[in-house]
Amino acid sequence: MKRFYKEAGVVAQEGGHGIALDGRPVRTPARAPLVLPHERLAQAVAQEWTDQGEKIDPASMPFTGFANAAIDQIAPDPAAFAATVSVYGESDMLCYRADSPVELAARQADQWQPLLDWASSRYDISFTVTSGIIPVTQPQATLDRLREVTAAQEPFLLATLSPLVALSGSLVIGLAVLERAFDPAHLWQAAELDELWQAEQWGDDDEALARRTRRHADFTRAVHFAELARGR
Repeated sequence: MKRFYKEAGVVAQEGGHGIALDGRPVRTPARAPLVLPHERLAQAVAQEWTDQGEKIDPASMPFTGFANAAIDQIAPDPAAFAATVSVYGESDMLCYRADSPVELAARQADQWQPLLDWASSRYDISFTVTSGIIPVTQPQATLDRLREVTAAQEPFLLATLSPLVALSGSLVIGLAVLERAFDPAHLWQAAELDELWQAEQWGDDDEALARRTRRHADFTRAVHFAELARGR
């Protein structure tokens, strides 16, 4: 789509802050008003529209995409969407450890166990940890509590929790981002631990490095959106 406007801005309105192009309100793909809950978040979305060139490139507008998802896909039925995210708690990456080599297992325990310990204390739950890839069943009380915690998130936070969990393979890591329990850089290092280990052992290639760079950028953008969606 060619750019059809000169200026993008933020306008205060009922329910939050809307985005306007040359004074005309922007709508989501489902034709709902694009209204953000906090001014700084709205400004970040408006900046994406301002930064567009002669053609509008949706791939360069991740915050707009998160907002559209929150309004069109999540807000109509937050509980149903939350259920699709909380299912990651059944097979959280942090619960599956290597049995060898010893150095990798030790690194996983050092970086992953504190995250599980935090979630256990924060939500009053327990996790079953195993070695290898054979699935284990988490306590039902744990799964119920994780579903409850996920369902309690606002639509704009659910919109960012979903990619955070998908990128990291861990519901615990995603929730730790929203709770600001650890530095995001530490959480991403934990998420990439296995790939970094493989790169250390066998070397890296351009394709793998480019993939990690893209994933890290996606994770960082989701973290930033979450911060703004919390009104921080």
